[in-house]
Amino acid sequence: MRGMPQRNLAVEMLRKLLEGEIKARGRKNLVQARSFAELLENAIKKYQNRAIETAQVIEELIALAKDLREANQRGEKLGLTDDEVAFYDALEVNDSAVAVLGDETLRLIAQELVKAVRNSITIDWTVRENVRAQMRVIIKRILRKYGYPPDKQAHATELVLEQAEVLCRDWTEKE
Repeated sequence: MRGMPQRNLAVEMLRKLLEGEIKARGRKNLVQARSFAELLENAIKKYQNRAIETAQVIEELIALAKDLREANQRGEKLGLTDDEVAFYDALEVNDSAVAVLGDETLRLIAQELVKAVRNSITIDWTVRENVRAQMRVIIKRILRKYGYPPDKQAHATELVLEQAEVLCRDWTEKE
């Protein structure tokens, strides 16, 4: 990419490749997909506003691709499955939770959330409000059990619920 004579085509090709990867990631890990999509959008915006040169945006996009690759390997380092990493990321968005609980506790919460959500899902749980409410209660109970900061619990619950919806689509397709 760096050596292509048509740099604008290289930028466009990198952008499309990254968008595809981010879209694929969004089917598994909502938080990561949103984060990487925002980084990609910011880099492209700076380029379009002529704040950075073509060579600089190419370097930023290549760095973003490397970050995406490293994010794939993060689960292995933490000892978590892809599903558990998705919930871990949803919990990790809150900086105070990371500071208070630490990585080990967040890992335990993520593992327990995956088990609880898998055991609680029904075919139409995303449509039926009473089942969603029951899922919310389960998530809140798990967060409280491990001492997740109460001021951030509501946001974390909603984020975990969104993540569960994304993962459940994948789980039901596999079964």
